Amino acid sequence: MDIKSRNIYTVTTTLAFIILIACPIASRGAKWTYSGPDGEPNWRTNYPYCGGTFQSPIDIQTQLLRYDPQLSPIQVQNYNLSANEQLTLHNNGHSVKISLPSHMYISSLPNRYSAAQLHFHWGSSSLLTGSEHTVNGKQFAAEMHVVHFNSDKFPNISMAVDKKDGLAVLGVLIEIGEFNPCFDKFLKYIEGIKYKDQKIQVPAFNVRELLPDTLNEYYRYDGSLTTPPCFPSVLWTVFRKPVTISHEQFLALATSLYASSAEDSAPVPLYGNYRMPQQTDNRVVLVSFRDGLHGIFSVSSPFERRQVVQKLLAGDLADLADEGLYQLLPKPQPGLNSKLKTTKRWGLHNQANKVHVRKNLPRHGYKDLCFKTLENDVLHQIQRHNANAQMVEALRDVVFPELNLRSYLDCKSELDLQTIRQLVQGRSTDEAAELEQSLTKAMRRQMRRHRHPNPKAITGHPRATFLKDFSLSSANHKPQHVEWED
Repeated sequence: MDIKSRNIYTVTTTLAFIILIACPIASRGAKWTYSGPDGEPNWRTNYPYCGGTFQSPIDIQTQLLRYDPQLSPIQVQNYNLSANEQLTLHNNGHSVKISLPSHMYISSLPNRYSAAQLHFHWGSSSLLTGSEHTVNGKQFAAEMHVVHFNSDKFPNISMAVDKKDGLAVLGVLIEIGEFNPCFDKFLKYIEGIKYKDQKIQVPAFNVRELLPDTLNEYYRYDGSLTTPPCFPSVLWTVFRKPVTISHEQFLALATSLYASSAEDSAPVPLYGNYRMPQQTDNRVVLVSFRDGLHGIFSVSSPFERRQVVQKLLAGDLADLADEGLYQLLPKPQPGLNSKLKTTKRWGLHNQANKVHVRKNLPRHGYKDLCFKTLENDVLHQIQRHNANAQMVEALRDVVFPELNLRSYLDCKSELDLQTIRQLVQGRSTDEAAELEQSLTKAMRRQMRRHRHPNPKAITGHPRATFLKDFSLSSANHKPQHVEWED
């Protein structure tokens, strides 16, 4: 980073810090809902990361899975709270939220992640499907998220929420079945928070009992908040085995609450508060188990992946270009052909602005990636160049390679074409041009193979080094602070 970029970074980081102090993320922001004019399709209008990259939830499909033998059982500490403690039960208009003390934490991750809150997403009385994550297209009745922040690096969740390693969320899928006595520890008080912004104090309980009996089987991937501002700052752990609640307990969630205030003349029921599955963006999903899964690959080691990156940075690109790249490209997902197109959606008049914005952004480096700071930088650049409609594209263009490379090295993503191109960008050699031509040719060949598939081809994709490109879509953005759930 040169002196000019470092100064810009310092100034913008300071400004972002002042903004967070003066206007905490959870205090106020643009209105958003799950349906209607402020619903999910329009979140990106005010919250550009909601239209960006590495978003959550996702459909956890078998072909995305990679077994990782190094994933140990999840270990949680101090989850058995004393009834003498008090927790805040809160209807924030989007969900039921329960505050959690920070002495609860996850101890089985590289950093200590302290608890902040838990909340729920659910369907309706007539539609018993409301989980955010789905498994091979199956949606469960509800889903609980236990939100933690990286307390080794950040003093509180407000400072962690927009950092690339800021949050870790435990996702628990919920299905209708047997009565769950632990859920009744707070559901019996739900009439006290019928309307938005109502809060009550409830006795604490053993939060561990809300989780599955065993914590050794789970899905793991890099993702985002599932509500605005949708920062891609979450390490997701979704447990394989769901927990059950009774039909009556589900109805207590689905029929008792309102998303509007008690003073509103037309009460708005609170249900169906889940986000639809997002694009996988070349991510893979690590799993800690192998039983019941057939034909999935084990994840390659970080050492092997670092070797690939090193070869791209300093190796013989001519040799790499001759390695049959099209065979390394996974089969595109059905129905996503249009997602392979990138530059055509821009138009030539927007392409110049895009390139100029990217070239003038400070290079933070993925070790220091702060999403709020980057959003401010991008907003400043696009306003200077009259490109407000390109907020999502500019952010995605800058953030994607950073996230993809970090996730790839941690074995939670495949290495994408755009990231490869950025890695070799500084090598002004004939080799780089040859690799670029080979990548383009390989991608076109893979697209043709997908349009005319071999009927004998097996389902799934090989252990891959390079993957498909991703889509860009236009929107107009005005970033604001917001109350967030995850």
